[in-house]
Amino acid sequence: MGLMDELLADLRAETAEFDAMIGGLGPGEWELPTPAEGWAVRDQVGHLAWFDDAAALSAVDPEAFRAALPAFLARGESAVDELAAVSRGLTAARLHEWFREARARCLEAFARLDAGARLPWYGPEMSAASFVTARLMETWAHGQDVADALGVERVPTARLRHVATLGVRAMPYGFAVRGLEPPPRPVRVELTMPDGSPWEAGPPAAADVVRGPMLDFCLLVVQRRHLADTSLLVRGETARTWTAIAQAFAGPPGKGRAPLGPGPGSGRGSEPGPGTGSEPG
Repeated sequence: MGLMDELLADLRAETAEFDAMIGGLGPGEWELPTPAEGWAVRDQVGHLAWFDDAAALSAVDPEAFRAALPAFLARGESAVDELAAVSRGLTAARLHEWFREARARCLEAFARLDAGARLPWYGPEMSAASFVTARLMETWAHGQDVADALGVERVPTARLRHVATLGVRAMPYGFAVRGLEPPPRPVRVELTMPDGSPWEAGPPAAADVVRGPMLDFCLLVVQRRHLADTSLLVRGETARTWTAIAQAFAGPPGKGRAPLGPGPGSGRGSEPGPGTGSEPG
């Protein structure tokens, strides 16, 4: 199985899990508030559908995507919330149908591409492989918002390795998007996957280290949990700065999630991390 085949298979599996979670919701459950301020379950689904359509356009007609990009960026940080407001006029059934149709278009478009094809997006251009990884990350992250709203505890899977990989690779972007100097020192990331196996990234001899459960790391880099609410151990100034600002998604810095209260990581982390995680990407 090639890289794109593997990534697309995992994206289909993540899609199926998300679709099953929203498939049996009643009308009131679509309106439940999620941890992203001002967003209900329906807004999370509409967000994914809209950006799936945008991803499909980038894949099949990158010049058309580039032509539309300045107008979107000119709307500033309000653009994402404005898109969510537009979809609120749809019925729950139509919203769910739109998500399914948009995701199918997205999967079909990327199945035709080589892993290394370069495509435009709202942040830096990405390879097709990174693009599919980003759609998986977004599905999992917004799925966490929906799960939190519904009181559902999801079982973590090996697909989290893709989210972790994107989180590590996006470290320089997290600094750059805040106007900060590039990270001065490398960071070693040592995680335990859901099945107990090790996962590592970064130079083995790096003095700065982030260590702990892969689930906690992924929740941190998609900005769904504050560092203080994880079991991550962070060592070194660069690692502390990074874990305060880490974001695996494109777009401007978010507002951050406040600590939930005394938790497994209380006192171990660094400063509050930004981001509602509802930015484009």
